[in-house]
Amino acid sequence: MDRKRCGWAGDDTNSLMLAYHDEEWGVPSHDDGHLFELLVLEGAQAGLSWQTILNKREGYRRVFAGFDPSKVARFDARKVARLLSDPAIVRNRLKVESAVANARGVVAIQNEVGSFAEYLWAFVGGSPIVNRRRALGTVPAETEESRAMSRDLKRRGFGFVGPTVCYAFMQATGLVQDHLVSCFRYAELGGDERLGTRGRQNRPGRPTREPDPGSRRRR
Repeated sequence: MDRKRCGWAGDDTNSLMLAYHDEEWGVPSHDDGHLFELLVLEGAQAGLSWQTILNKREGYRRVFAGFDPSKVARFDARKVARLLSDPAIVRNRLKVESAVANARGVVAIQNEVGSFAEYLWAFVGGSPIVNRRRALGTVPAETEESRAMSRDLKRRGFGFVGPTVCYAFMQATGLVQDHLVSCFRYAELGGDERLGTRGRQNRPGRPTREPDPGSRRRR
């Protein structure tokens, strides 16, 4: 039986993109390493196609220590120079240096809050925002929540975390459910097209505040 997918997933000839769409995109993630990986990859995509990043993903995993933020945080200038000579990744100095800086930021958040996941999920109140999109053209480039996340990450010294990158990151990691209602993954991930937008369902216009890490320390 043919499955309907979001249009950006492409056709059956693109196995990497299909696997990403069918198995990963939009699945709620609470793993700090996975969240750090997708933050780095979303930042690396700036100005490029997601296909380019998927093609290089294994290379990124190899040279970025399996996306272990504690290891990447210790990369020095010599290590960065070696990365910039490796064709397995996007060799853009600003993007590579920001990945290292972001790893240090993740470690700082872990020390402050308990986990990077706990910090991130606070921006959506702890559960996914489930939207009800019927066409790709209705998906915004950024939202109130992604702007709040961007502001706070930038305040903490993160790079390549503008509100558009943050929204793509939120979609990828399941903080936001943006599979189209016609896509088979929408129902599988808990969407209900009978409900209004923002099924938890969050109401449009819900005020968003940067999280207060001190109020959520549990680990």
